Amino acid sequence: MNERESAETVALQALSWLVSQPEDLGGFLNASGAAPGDLAGLARDPVFLAALIDYLLETDERVLACTGALGLPPEALGTARQGLPGGRDPHWT
Repeated sequence: MNERESAETVALQALSWLVSQPEDLGGFLNASGAAPGDLAGLARDPVFLAALIDYLLETDERVLACTGALGLPPEALGTARQGLPGGRDPHWT
């Protein structure tokens, strides 16, 4: 499995977790403009998966809840983000 495939796998696991979190899912849907019925189709889009990981990375609480539930180390989301589109771009903030 290459880096991109590994990153997409983690992102899909994170999406699965997010769907089980109504409050966080609502926040993500509002931020992304996606509708619940769009998620299955969007899950195949690496750019959408990158946006999902970005949303989760906004707070330590989300990172820890998601990675804890998935049995992943907290840094797994950041590593996955680097393997998705735009993940290697410099961040100036």
